[in-house]
Amino acid sequence: MQPDHEVAVVGAGFSGLCVGIRLRRQGVRDFVIVDAAPSVGGVWRHNTYPGVAVDIPSATYCYSFEPNPSWSRSFAPGAEVRAYAEHCADKYGLRQHLRLGTTVERAVFDEDADLWHVHTDRGTFTARFLVAAVGPLDQPKNPDIPGIATFTGKVIHTARWDHDHDLRGERVAVIGTGASGLQVIPEIAAVAGRLDVYQRTPIWVLPKVDFAIPRAVRALLRAAPPVQRLVRFLTTAASEVVMVLGIVHYSKVPFLVRATEALCRAHLRRQVPDRRLRHRLTPEYGFGCKRPSFSNRYFPTFLRDDVELVTEGIERITERGIVTADGTEREIDTLVLATGFKILELGAMPAFPVVGLGGVELGAYWDEHRYQTYEGVAAPQAPNFWLMNGPYTVTGASWFSIIEAGGTHIVRCLAEARRRRAVRMVVKRRPHDAFTADMRRRMKGTILAQPSCARSNSYYFDRHGDSPYVRPQSGLYVWRRSRSFDLDDYEYATADHQ
Repeated sequence: MQPDHEVAVVGAGFSGLCVGIRLRRQGVRDFVIVDAAPSVGGVWRHNTYPGVAVDIPSATYCYSFEPNPSWSRSFAPGAEVRAYAEHCADKYGLRQHLRLGTTVERAVFDEDADLWHVHTDRGTFTARFLVAAVGPLDQPKNPDIPGIATFTGKVIHTARWDHDHDLRGERVAVIGTGASGLQVIPEIAAVAGRLDVYQRTPIWVLPKVDFAIPRAVRALLRAAPPVQRLVRFLTTAASEVVMVLGIVHYSKVPFLVRATEALCRAHLRRQVPDRRLRHRLTPEYGFGCKRPSFSNRYFPTFLRDDVELVTEGIERITERGIVTADGTEREIDTLVLATGFKILELGAMPAFPVVGLGGVELGAYWDEHRYQTYEGVAAPQAPNFWLMNGPYTVTGASWFSIIEAGGTHIVRCLAEARRRRAVRMVVKRRPHDAFTADMRRRMKGTILAQPSCARSNSYYFDRHGDSPYVRPQSGLYVWRRSRSFDLDDYEYATADHQ
């Protein structure tokens, strides 16, 4: 049986676009990129809340093969990142492969025909190979708070912002003080009549060296690509030093984490003179247990007379407001949920049911038996399938370095399958188990193994207490590994076996 497409890619964010670009470069033309949204961009298409921007230097936030000299600021605003995604889709000829406005409901592997049946809300199609490229920051997570459904005011999640709703003069509550909350809270405070910020866990905040990039500098970067590559290398290297040396190799260089924490505390002291308020804004867990961020505007927001930081636990939400554990009810007009995303939980990784060999659904298997993969992308239960941004994927380098490594791994596999004329390709159990065991062993030396992380409420951890969101290796090593892993770690079968 011949499939409708050789390759199906689910997700038109930067991960899916990366795979598409690599496929075209490899000479593969029979592929489709499916996404539920009406346009490309993934998380940057969905997240348009006020103040949204990258939280690493812009120079690092682009494909290595498609540097962007046009960022307007050192930390680019979200609209520019989305425009960059549209630019890449156009430049690399991906429009003809896009199937937008189509939601994948599930994928089932046909063991007799060695292909995937991809079920969508617009019908079913088949593909020989399947790539799940839906990013981890895709499905908004609502808090499980009693009474939230009874609230009669406006509810907005930061990942699905309602730009038609005017917050000017309103009484607003924000639940959540993670990376999104840190960006949106100062913007809301500037227009709301009153703002209550409900904090469960403080966030480590670094000073933000944010500035407009002069036109002359942007012109230089366009005219001299080696200069831009140098800048990208330097900003990526800085990320590696902090995230890999300090967090992944914490047991060897704990002083680096302590120095970073000291920098964060000094930043907080400079901006918040009130000692009691500083104490409430200071994390009790180690830097790196939870995603940190950069801001110069977040802490000063709490010095305003019309802003209150609420650290008492939320007991329930009523029709008119929020009741905390001390019995206080604060009435509000709008509730903003800056509560992040579903990541390491059933239905989120993978983002849709993937039914492989013997009827095993991959997400349910991981949820029961702990998250595990080969090189962060493959699983023995699912032939002809790879998962971008899977368990043990994220390292300290740029997000683009991570997805490029995943794309390289996948395209190498597809090229080998073509070379062998294989209709089935699946990772062997032994290398898969060895990789997972190595990741779990290495994790013991990271900051994530420290007892203080138990207080972080971090999405890095799953219900088993593992932290499979992170790959405890350097970005450089992962880059090299994607180009050198043993292709014989996979089994291959030709059409003769059917």
